[in-house]
Amino acid sequence: MQKERLRNYARLIARVGGNVQPGQDVFLTAEIDQPEFVRMLVEECYLCGARKVVLDWEWQPIQKLHYQYRDVETLSTVDPYEEARWAYVAAEVPCRITLISSDPAGMNEVDHEKVSAAQQRVWQIYKPYRDQIENRQQWCFACVPGPVWAGKLFPELTPEAAMEKLWELILATCRVGDPDDPRAADPITAWEAHNRELARRAAWLNALPKKELHFYSGNGTDFTIGMIPEALFKGVLETVKSGVTFTPNLPTEECLITPKRGVAEGIVYGTKPLCFHGQTAEDFWIRFHEGRAVAWDARVNRDLLTELINRDEGSAYLGECALVPFDSPVNRTGTLFYNTLIDENAACHLALGKGYINSIAGYHDRTLAECRALGVNDSQIHEDFMIGSADLAVDAILTDGSVVPVFRNGTWAFD
Repeated sequence: MQKERLRNYARLIARVGGNVQPGQDVFLTAEIDQPEFVRMLVEECYLCGARKVVLDWEWQPIQKLHYQYRDVETLSTVDPYEEARWAYVAAEVPCRITLISSDPAGMNEVDHEKVSAAQQRVWQIYKPYRDQIENRQQWCFACVPGPVWAGKLFPELTPEAAMEKLWELILATCRVGDPDDPRAADPITAWEAHNRELARRAAWLNALPKKELHFYSGNGTDFTIGMIPEALFKGVLETVKSGVTFTPNLPTEECLITPKRGVAEGIVYGTKPLCFHGQTAEDFWIRFHEGRAVAWDARVNRDLLTELINRDEGSAYLGECALVPFDSPVNRTGTLFYNTLIDENAACHLALGKGYINSIAGYHDRTLAECRALGVNDSQIHEDFMIGSADLAVDAILTDGSVVPVFRNGTWAFD
């Protein structure tokens, strides 16, 4: 892969993704798969004016050993130095960037119940710090190839060719073109235009006095979800309270909104695998009543779906509803990435768990408690699952009872 193209991607993550500010600290987390690219990204953060970049290396096989050999008590113990780090994050608010490259199914053999029990205990300690930085911190998730991940997607290729192929797809979906191609726009310019287009579509949706959204398709999905009157659709561009903007997910194609907790009825069928912390569930459905998941099944890994839905009081409710056209650039690759960060941008999706308070109008001037009182769900998890299909239809049911088409045949019904 051309070094100049990789450099452009690193620059995009630092300047558009995290939008690192002069004098700001950066906490960067990455697996050990792409050390040269990580070096580029660290340098780009410094070129943005970062005061310092703190790098945490991870490796999924080591994390798997921790879960296999540590007992629940050890896994759920937060030592003083670990809590001190979170206290520092809450006080100093560094920009956080995470690179994802691990095996999508690399944790499938781990004991679900052990992991869940440990994470629930740890969450009680970390949650106050997470709440403290809500909408004050820039953050960005982006992908780079890992050899096991690439081999899973392209088993017919040599390891080197598979890595090169995955690099090509990641860069294409993130609008990082070939620098030698005169038709390729500068990726930062391309993202500025893309963010404007998502904002335009969100504005059209927000002009509708929506009460509910109704999803239906030939696979059996027939589902209605309630809207919070104060909630707004938004593109992916986020703004922290200080006014700094950032793009939390690269790539992204979604217009999203936080639905109203307790108002969801019907059944939805997953159209792509659900991937969570190195485990996958496939060919699944979930039925909702009064906003809560009340029944579900999966052909592959029903236990994972059960563990997610039962994780805590809020994990059986929805925290996000996102509209993504089925003909998105990600879907046009024809590749199933087994990676939620990318696959969620191939189709409409929902998320179990925590809702986004920044979907609420005037959220910077509201407390967390006020946003949650409006109907924003709270949970330890926020896990996306895809429901979009080539024939998906979405209707907006307005407050006066009238119906406005939003999606037809898997894509926007308006221009």
